[in-house]
Amino acid sequence: MSGFEERKKGQEAKFAFDAEKKFRAEARRNKLLGLWAAELMSLEAEAAKAYAAEVVAADFEEAGDEDVFRKVSGDLKAKGVDISETVIREKMLTLVAVASEQIAAEG
Repeated sequence: MSGFEERKKGQEAKFAFDAEKKFRAEARRNKLLGLWAAELMSLEAEAAKAYAAEVVAADFEEAGDEDVFRKVSGDLKAKGVDISETVIREKMLTLVAVASEQIAAEG
């Protein structure tokens, strides 16, 4: 195998690894976001876990984060929780960093 082919395979493996890591971080972020929102909505432990799973599932509706944002924002508003869109979006950014750190620490 030539050096070029080896380098190409290495780059492909790195791309796949990075994509998986990003997917895992976003899924973890969504779970953490769901738990955060569940706390704001005063959901009990089991209901909070179930809600977090709903938030994770909401991410499969379309590419990007808007589906998750709409889910959480809509549910918070429906429960009468007065929180701005900016706060939710900032929490999403904060939690993706937290999730990435957690995943990195897990190895």
